[in-house]
Amino acid sequence: MKQFMIITAIALAVTAPARSQALVDPNKVAPEYREAAEKRRAEQMRQRECALKADLEKVLPRDRTVYLNHCLDTVAAKQ
Repeated sequence: MKQFMIITAIALAVTAPARSQALVDPNKVAPEYREAAEKRRAEQMRQRECALKADLEKVLPRDRTVYLNHCLDTVAAKQ
């Protein structure tokens, strides 16, 4: 049992933490996909901006989805 605990502790220490999806870089994709990459990056930036607003306003986790959807709709209406 002691060996199992040691192996588990080592395995947890070695694994890398999960990271969120990286921003798309339109310059690193093939030219035929660049327009789609630019659109995806713009969407990711809007999502991050709304998530930051939610963090700053300390939105509760249960209300976060509604807040983010409302924020994204508001941003889309402005454009």
